[in-house]
Amino acid sequence: MITSELPVLQDSSNESAAPDAVSLSMSMSEIEDPEVKGKKKRGRPGKQQQSATKKPRKSPTDKAVGVTRGRGKANGVAVHNGEGGEPVTLFEVVKLGKSAMQSVVDDWIESYKQDRDIALLDLINFFIQCSGCKGTVRIEMFRNMQNAEIIRKMTEEFDEDSGDYPLTMPGPLWKKFRYNFCEFICVLIRQCQYSIIYDEYMMDTVISLLTGLSDSQVRAFRHTSTLAAMKLMTALVNVALNLSIHQDNTQRQYEAERNKMAGKRANEKLELLLQKRKELQENQDEIENMMNSIFKGIFVHRYRDAIAEIRAICIEEIGVWMKMYSDAFLNDSYLKYVGWTLHDRQGEVRLKCLKALQNLYTNRELFPKLELFTNRFKFSANVHDKKFCSEVQLISVGSEDALSNEDCENVYHLVYSAHRPVAVAAGEFLHRKLFSRHDPLAEEALAKRRGRSSPNGNLIRMLVLFFLESELHEHAAYLVDSLWESSQELLKDWECMTELLLEEPVGGEEVLSDRQESALIELMVCTIRQAAEAHPPVGRGTGKRVLTAKERKTQIDDKNKLTEHFIMALPMLLSKYQADSEKVANLLQIPQFFDLDVYSAGRMEKHLDALLKQIRLVVEKHIEADVLEACSKTYSILCSEEYTIMNRVDIARSQLIDEMTDRFAHSVEELLQEAEEADDDDIYNVLATLKRLTAFHNAHDLTRWDLFGNCYRLLKAGIEQGSMPEQIAVQALQCSHYSILWQLVKITEGAPSKDDLLALRRVVKSFLAVCQQCLSNVNTPVKEQAFMLLCDLLMIFSHQLVSGGREGLQPLVFNPDSTLQNELLNFVLDHVFIDQDDENQSMEGDEEDEANKIEALHKRRNLLAAFSKLIIYDIVDMPAAADIFKHYMKYYNDYGDIIKETLSKTRQTDKIQCAKTLILSLQQLFNELLQDQGPNLDRTSSHVSGIKELARRFALTFGLDQIKTREAVATLHKDGIEFAFKFQNPRGAELPPINLAFLEVLSEFSSKLLRQDKKTPLHLEKFMSETMSERREDVWLPLISYRNSLLTGGDEGDRMSVTSGSSSKTGSVRSKKGRPPLHKKRIEEESSVEGSWLMRSDTTLQTPRTPTNRAAEHLPDPDSEPGSENDFVHNPQMQMSWLGQQKMDDSSRKDRSGMSYIKSRSNQGVRQTVRGLMEDDAEPIFEDVMMSSRGQLEDMNEEFEDTMVIDLPPSRNRRERAELRPDFFDSAAMIEDESGFSMPMF
Repeated sequence: MITSELPVLQDSSNESAAPDAVSLSMSMSEIEDPEVKGKKKRGRPGKQQQSATKKPRKSPTDKAVGVTRGRGKANGVAVHNGEGGEPVTLFEVVKLGKSAMQSVVDDWIESYKQDRDIALLDLINFFIQCSGCKGTVRIEMFRNMQNAEIIRKMTEEFDEDSGDYPLTMPGPLWKKFRYNFCEFICVLIRQCQYSIIYDEYMMDTVISLLTGLSDSQVRAFRHTSTLAAMKLMTALVNVALNLSIHQDNTQRQYEAERNKMAGKRANEKLELLLQKRKELQENQDEIENMMNSIFKGIFVHRYRDAIAEIRAICIEEIGVWMKMYSDAFLNDSYLKYVGWTLHDRQGEVRLKCLKALQNLYTNRELFPKLELFTNRFKFSANVHDKKFCSEVQLISVGSEDALSNEDCENVYHLVYSAHRPVAVAAGEFLHRKLFSRHDPLAEEALAKRRGRSSPNGNLIRMLVLFFLESELHEHAAYLVDSLWESSQELLKDWECMTELLLEEPVGGEEVLSDRQESALIELMVCTIRQAAEAHPPVGRGTGKRVLTAKERKTQIDDKNKLTEHFIMALPMLLSKYQADSEKVANLLQIPQFFDLDVYSAGRMEKHLDALLKQIRLVVEKHIEADVLEACSKTYSILCSEEYTIMNRVDIARSQLIDEMTDRFAHSVEELLQEAEEADDDDIYNVLATLKRLTAFHNAHDLTRWDLFGNCYRLLKAGIEQGSMPEQIAVQALQCSHYSILWQLVKITEGAPSKDDLLALRRVVKSFLAVCQQCLSNVNTPVKEQAFMLLCDLLMIFSHQLVSGGREGLQPLVFNPDSTLQNELLNFVLDHVFIDQDDENQSMEGDEEDEANKIEALHKRRNLLAAFSKLIIYDIVDMPAAADIFKHYMKYYNDYGDIIKETLSKTRQTDKIQCAKTLILSLQQLFNELLQDQGPNLDRTSSHVSGIKELARRFALTFGLDQIKTREAVATLHKDGIEFAFKFQNPRGAELPPINLAFLEVLSEFSSKLLRQDKKTPLHLEKFMSETMSERREDVWLPLISYRNSLLTGGDEGDRMSVTSGSSSKTGSVRSKKGRPPLHKKRIEEESSVEGSWLMRSDTTLQTPRTPTNRAAEHLPDPDSEPGSENDFVHNPQMQMSWLGQQKMDDSSRKDRSGMSYIKSRSNQGVRQTVRGLMEDDAEPIFEDVMMSSRGQLEDMNEEFEDTMVIDLPPSRNRRERAELRPDFFDSAAMIEDESGFSMPMF
């Protein structure tokens, strides 16, 4: 039965008082037997034990550890050895690790026997120094001060300039120190287990000190003491286990002696055994008291500490206790701490939980004790852990006997994980669950059989069924890769797979269905690829790694094996499934993994001829793109010049191309002659042949067949007559594109003549003209294909073509004129930036609506990316990007990443021009808004707010280095100011200019100006008259706002007052987001005032084009990007008068003054030092407390201070937390990511 009380070992003392007890109640007798040899008879409680007078033995380590005997230290102060000058503190000895830990501990024990106060003082200073504290506890402090006072005194000695301490310092020295530190504690307890730990002094002092340190608000104390206490607990658990074993042995001896006949029974021996059993029980009780004090005083508070490393230490050690002493610790009262921590928000802690559980679940004898835990904590639900190492460990923990079928299914699906270690672990789990449970006798009988009747036959069927049931048919490669390490023998049984596909079932076997055959072929091809390439599929791993010699040999052997098998089997498979396009497309991928030398070396040319025959039949029978591409690729691989079979394959390929080109030329003539009278057969003949030729032209140079001529004739006829089927036009465009690229390859690889260059230029020019004309085609697929080909060809034949010493190709360079650029831009605006409502209406009634939407979005993203590349590489003028940038917010979810990358790349090309483009995009939006709403803009409308939000986002992209962006930002402001004052108000000069409201948008960029540039806004003054600077009406507020934004961060004393118009030392206009944080550092100015970029007279961008009639859309507000800039966020619904803002500033200043006074009163004396050592996240837990007033906050601070007085008795705050411990059966008590562990502890 699991209870909600705090779990402890069975304790003979009062359990309710145990947490508050300072001293450990221990009273028992010494045991004089071999198991407790060397233990002195100690006094009863209250009696002082006499110190031994025996001198310590000499050893080679005497010099190093002299301080531990009290000879090298006066009052606890470290000294140096006179001979070598080496440090001789216990901390230095353990850190250097030059002496055996056994010797170090033995010398300390001798010192303890001489003077236990001095020895304990050395041990206390050891823990203090291991925490990184420079202070030293002196003998008078040890004797006269409480633990809390000592800890507070040591807190003042910390180095506040550094947050490092030994356990967190990097480097091999400190890594070794951590190991030595833990070993020292374990050896100390092991050597003291027969005497000293029962003297009611040493352990009381150490546990009391560690408990106090573990409750400190200083992370170094808390971390170091927790590690020491947990290792101390582990050593005590080992002692308790040994005592338990001795007790059992003693009990058995006693029972055996008592059961003897009266004549043979030795009464004296029975009395000795009874006495020994009693003493062992007393020792056991004392050890349990010590463990209870550590568990209740330290573990139950530190296992949920704010620091992940501390939580991990606790969970790691409790796992050790459960495995080491399962009878005492492996119960639900302790397991619940591991169960709760499974949901920790840090992967490191979750991983420790899983490793602890793995050690338990691997021992089948412990299963009965884990049954309730397994049912209570469904850790299989965590198999989708964000930390992959935790996922791997969790799958390893999984046991077939401990998990239900539903839990197992959650693990099965992880074979499709993109993270390979997780997938491999899930594959091993799947292999154990499905492929390893069979009748040994039946397997032995089947082992002699081969093929479909072999044991692998049924396993392959099971694998196919699993693949189909998972419904992730596009990820067969991931499934194979996951199982590759655990099921290679099964996955490489290609003979069995082909027999299942080719042979008819016998003996009542079930026939594979069509879906099962398709799945088996797909899996088989994936296993072939895995064996031939010997690396994970795309998406798993960071790339191809270098194979070892053994792996390379295995790869070669596997490639030879699969080649020899499929050279004969593949033609038969193609013959059987040649009518099924899906199966054929998969099967045709197999030849690319062949070792083609086997054809000639093994004299298997007849099998090659059979394969070529089947491929030709497939080409003639299918017009699906994936099948034709597979055929084309197979021919390309077989035609490699490095193989002797190249000539035989090239002849077969040429014959096939000759037939197809003749058929294509004949069908084109018929189609063009019949024109509008052409029937469906004529259209199909042209389309089918053109699809085949296009697929082959992609991988093969077919220029000698001059396919471009007939394709161009089809395109011209379609443009002139307007009746060409869209599919023929699309294929003709693509085939012509391939023809041009192959001609370019020939020219770049050889030494072309001028005539060759001019001929190719004429071809490219004519094709570009055709594509440009196709942009106005009524069929969307034709327009999209023409647009993509235009963008690709403009990229290929751009000015970059002549780079790298290829100046001779200058005649092939094409620069798009303004007409073509505008057509491309308009196409993007019309086909990419479309309303979602229009798209939904166009797809209404489609059964696969969601899939079609995703595909349509993918096409639009490709169109935008193609045009953006032209802007990035300066093929299209950068001002065209303004029409792209202005849609950044509205279409953020669909194209935000593309637009942002375009902006980043254009800024790298030309910062000034990019800044001009950004301000131009804002001007275009503003003009559209003016046209929609008229000159009297509502500055509080959502449209204006949207433009300002877009400007704020643009400002964020300038980054934090104001020196690098200085000229660009200044140019942006200059263009914005000119735009604001460009058109005077037609109703009179006393009214503001029409575009004056644009200054509010421009003010979003003021934070990016250097202070010098803000101080010299001469470009603004050039447009302002004296009357403008004195106007205070609402219509002039944009000007006032902009001027004040320029003065922010400069001299605060010259800011415009809204009410008086004069300069004021106290008047201020609040920024829209509030004051910047006080801790922000101001950027150093490196330029003089005279160098202000606002004084420049650079030419501005072209005037924004006339706004269209489209109404400006509301700009959405996606999650803003993180940035450190002082952003200006404007909420038009929360506007107030400028005077009201000044009053709010005055009130805020008074509040801050009051808070500063309170803060100065509360940070006096020692508290100021202590608070300086606190981590930001090391705050105490206050559960279900809502603070509503400053008084309550001060009460909380007082409670913080109370927790500093910590001794072994738990503090009041700790007792409160103990009462709030979660019930094991209460599901709400499960510590979730955002509940239990989101509350930091001190």
